[in-house]
Formats: sequence, structure tokens, C-alpha cells
Amino acid sequence: MLLKSKTFIAFSLALLSFSQHAFSLQFGNPVDSDKLIKISTVMASPDDYLASPITVEGTITGVCEKRGCWMTLASDKRFENLRIKVEDGDMVFPMTAKGSKAIVTGKLDKIQLSLGRTKALLAHKAQQAGESFDANSVTEAMAIYQLVPSGVEIIE
Repeated sequence: MLLKSKTFIAFSLALLSFSQHAFSLQFGNPVDSDKLIKISTVMASPDDYLASPITVEGTITGVCEKRGCWMTLASDKRFENLRIKVEDGDMVFPMTAKGSKAIVTGKLDKIQLSLGRTKALLAHKAQQAGESFDANSVTEAMAIYQLVPSGVEIIE
């Protein structure tokens, strides 16, 4: 009886140890950890990172609810994030990934907005936040940046 009890305890400990280890979901190519850079560093001077692939990591704060075609990663700097965007169907990020850590390798893309699109985007963000917005206060067009991934690893 003692042998069965020891075997059960050993099996239970092994199972508990296994259940505490994270697993990951892979999309596309493997991520390149050698090119890892902080999101805050990229966002401080994004035009410097347009030419070569980069790797970033962060907590997933949002996922496209319709097609799973984008997700946002929280930066290491408060209130800053980076959108990860794929063509519809290329990769489908699951809604359950929200709150998980992700490591992403890809190419930073710059989208230059017109003044009208800039005002519309800022008005939309203000509306979502429940804040008032004066379109006349915006006098310059802005650019937005997003990472187009070649590889994604979501660690759950």
C-alpha cells in the first residue's frame, strides 16, 4: 500500500509541475529573439526602424473581434501600445489571447494620414474615451505605425 501511495504522490507532483508550465501558439515563421527591442524605444523614433525587421514583446491588450486580423501589444511604457496587423486570413489571433504575452517579429509600417483622416481618428478615440474633441485644434496630419508580422508567438 505504501508503494502505491508513493507512486500516486510522485505522479501528482509531476502532473502539477507540468500544468504550471506555459504553452505557446505559433503563427508564421519563428520569432527572432536576437532582434528584440522595447516597444518604447521603437515608438520614440519609429522612422529609424522602418528598414529592417524587428522583434517586440508585450502583453496583448486587444484582439480584432471580427477576423482576428490585428492585436495590440502594451508597451513597456505606460499608456503606449503597438498594433500588430496582418492581412485578413494570413494569421488569425484568438480572442482568448488577450492578457497573454506575445513576441512578434516583423516589419514596421508607416501610414501617413491626411489632415481629414487625422481629425476623424482623433475624434473617434475621444468618443471611445468619452471625451470632448475640437477638430479645429488639429492643424497637422499624423502618421500611425503598425507592425506587419512574419512570425508571432503567443505565450499562455
